[in-house]
Amino acid sequence: MQPDPRRWLVLAITASGLFLICVDLTVLYVALPALTRDLAASNSARLWILNAYPIMVAGLLPGLGTLGDRHGHRRLFLIGLATFGIASLTAAYAATPPLLIAARAFLGVGAAMMMPATLAIIRTTFTDTRERAFAIGLWSGMAAAGMALGPLIAGLLLQRYWWGSVFLINVPVVAVALLLTLWIVPRRAAPGGAPWDLIGSLQILVGLTAVVYAIKELAQQGLSVPRLVIALMLGVVFIALYLRRQRQREHPLIDLALFRLPDFSGAFAAACLGTAGTVGLELVLSQYLQLVAQHTALQAAIVFLPMAIAGFFAGPLAGRVMHHMRPAAFASGAFVLAAACVLCLAMVPPAALHYPLIRMLLLTGIGLGIGASVTFASSTIMNAAPPERGGMAASIEEVGFELGNSLGVAVFGSVMTAAYAMALVLPETGGDLPTMVRDSLDEALLASDSLAPDAAAALRDAGRAAFTAALRAVLIGIGLLWFATGALIARSPGRS
Repeated sequence: MQPDPRRWLVLAITASGLFLICVDLTVLYVALPALTRDLAASNSARLWILNAYPIMVAGLLPGLGTLGDRHGHRRLFLIGLATFGIASLTAAYAATPPLLIAARAFLGVGAAMMMPATLAIIRTTFTDTRERAFAIGLWSGMAAAGMALGPLIAGLLLQRYWWGSVFLINVPVVAVALLLTLWIVPRRAAPGGAPWDLIGSLQILVGLTAVVYAIKELAQQGLSVPRLVIALMLGVVFIALYLRRQRQREHPLIDLALFRLPDFSGAFAAACLGTAGTVGLELVLSQYLQLVAQHTALQAAIVFLPMAIAGFFAGPLAGRVMHHMRPAAFASGAFVLAAACVLCLAMVPPAALHYPLIRMLLLTGIGLGIGASVTFASSTIMNAAPPERGGMAASIEEVGFELGNSLGVAVFGSVMTAAYAMALVLPETGGDLPTMVRDSLDEALLASDSLAPDAAAALRDAGRAAFTAALRAVLIGIGLLWFATGALIARSPGRS
């Protein structure tokens, strides 16, 4: 069978869609301080603005991946692009936090259509195994670069435009991608998968949302035990119902038997936990650079550039190297490298974070490790599934990425909030301070605007010192998580 002469153009088009999706996962981290000021968003609203997108994607991916198997991945990719463009336009001009949260959720619907389609199209376009591994490596590199470049793109835009521009820039890219997809990506007969399971998709969506809400509730100063218990119970019940339904269905949205294959569970863990740590790192470090080190949005974004470049090149390089060693051992080494670098970042004095060479070396190591682990996850999961279940396999992998994104924001955002509250020593200001100053540094800086100059300066210094301590706690947590992930993958009984 002759290879498709247009296959590299097809890869470029599908990778551009993936790039948009991954940029939108992290683009708000740099824009968050400006967005918070303009919309007067609370700490809880900020977390949901960040989380609405990945939660919606994770909940809908299994059903929509199967829908692509049944009706064609090219068609689903086109519909997803159009949806993503409309949602981006809505988010750009959202005037209130609830409207922005709704627009971010709508963005998640479009992304959930596009993501499994991109990988499934690559799976069917590249028939040679080694060429496919290299293509998936490039695809993975685009994913890693997109996540790392999100803050840089936001920083460049915020130099001249308002925060909504980080969404508005998606619209022309979507328009071009739509035209190129119609022109270049070939039509293929749908392989014919299982019917879409709407009930199952809703079950996992409710379950994930409830679990994330419970994690977020744990870090609140005004912890409500009844809300926490209800959220946890809802999450556990709906996820259990979803898993039970998948075991009973003739054509499940996710074939749980795949997790018994060598390396498969390790690959899913790599996708989920690698993403969780990356998201936590970018979320906390980008805020530290702006709110504590007082960098501009662009200066903060440039800090992440070495990680983006390293992640991009690590993807295709890993696609070639993995053939010469056991994939699980390769991925384990990648996680150990990333963990060592992030722990070094946590151990250096706060002032050292301002030295470009130290940051560049450590963030480059993190980018290499996580970029390589993404290629391991993608290649292992896609090669385990037959071609007719390509959409289902892609959905499993991308559920790992999106679940990791939600957990990264919820867990490390909550760790940051809790560590900040514990470390904050409020100064004497001559009056009562609102309890919200313990929720976040944003709230403390906002409260300082209404104080006398000396009291305001004392509160700002106390808040920044507490945030620095919170940053170290989050970085240590990420390092330990990645070391544990590397150890878990190393124990995989995969092929030698």
